[in-house]
Amino acid sequence: MNSESSVILKIVFSVLFFPLFFQESFVYFAWAATDQFWIQSAKRVFLLLPVMAIILGCWASIACLLTVVIRQNRREFLTSLIITWWDLGKSIVMFWGGIIKFAFTFVVATLEFAKITAMALWSLVQEILFTPFRMFKSMSQNILSSPVPWLAVFMTIFWCLVEATIFTYVMTPLVLDVFSNITGEQLQLNVVRVPLFTFLFFIVLGSYAVLSNLLDSVKQKNIQSIIGIGAIEAVVLFVEVLFLYREFVDSLVPWFAQYSESFELGIFGTLAISCFVWFGIRSLTWFLFASHGTPTILHLIQGKGVVVFRQGEAPRSRLLSVAPEFVNRIKDETEWMQAKGEQVLVALMLPPLQVVAAALNFCTLLLNSNHLFELPFKSMSAVTDTKTLLGNSVKKKQSGAPVQHQPAAPVQHQPTAPVQTEQPKEYDNVQI
Repeated sequence: MNSESSVILKIVFSVLFFPLFFQESFVYFAWAATDQFWIQSAKRVFLLLPVMAIILGCWASIACLLTVVIRQNRREFLTSLIITWWDLGKSIVMFWGGIIKFAFTFVVATLEFAKITAMALWSLVQEILFTPFRMFKSMSQNILSSPVPWLAVFMTIFWCLVEATIFTYVMTPLVLDVFSNITGEQLQLNVVRVPLFTFLFFIVLGSYAVLSNLLDSVKQKNIQSIIGIGAIEAVVLFVEVLFLYREFVDSLVPWFAQYSESFELGIFGTLAISCFVWFGIRSLTWFLFASHGTPTILHLIQGKGVVVFRQGEAPRSRLLSVAPEFVNRIKDETEWMQAKGEQVLVALMLPPLQVVAAALNFCTLLLNSNHLFELPFKSMSAVTDTKTLLGNSVKKKQSGAPVQHQPAAPVQHQPTAPVQTEQPKEYDNVQI
């Protein structure tokens, strides 16, 4: 009798703890500690999580079957347990398929990313190559659309540079002789030319500034200012003719002498030709561009500023601008990379979450007879946050709780009392 009871008890314990017979072998096979690296990696990726979920499902199923005796709605509970195993099987299969899908998605995304990187680099090279032309176009549009006479300003500065260069070449021998006589040493050309060029540039630019102020005084009919600036202009004329244009005319004397015998120009003729040259050059350059460029330069020097664009008018183009096609392409590629990154992340996270959710459904089925997750997951939005899951679990528990039956209290009838057709008040809340 004792042997029979021990056999029965052994069978009962074997049934209750049947996962002990295979769980160690399953985990050892899935962990694959003694296998090669690629086999070990494949087993751990494809088998370890499903094996753990199956073992957890077996232990939770044993606990659920033990509580069937004390549960209400046993048929629905057993049906939910079978459905939970079905969900676990589907989740495992979807997990394996999801790994393959993730690998395919990752490879496609990598190739697309490499393609986008190559196109972005090529577009960047094109932008670098075409930037000077675009800058020239933008600068031209800004110059043409702005009320500031930028073209006249550039031409005035350019002419001052040209005139300073010519006079530097003409005046260099004279300046070398003067400094050599003063210092007694022979100076180098490079030592003299740079400061001489800078000095002559400001002298030429200043002569245009004096001429501009003289014309402004004439327009305003300011006699005192006209006399003062006229005297300054006469000094400027004397200095430029005597030191600059005279040397220029002297350099032309050998050319004049080729066409006449015993040619002598004289000092008065040299100064007269120099004055005519000065007046002709100043008149031509003034009426062509200096009359518009010089006032703007003076405003910039004096810090008064200039109106780059008219009031209420926006610039038509930037000096350093990027092609709109390049910017739109970068925006589109950025949006694509963000969407593709989310797609790869979903493909990576969703398959293992399916298996984990199916395993957790066993635990929630044991605790409150309901599933916590609705499987399968279609997207990451189906994996809601913790508060929402707890709220849904409480609602399911409240809606799915069985109704408890309470026996009704017996009604005592008195022989002399009339029969009452209505239920007494003390029995109004009795659940039948």
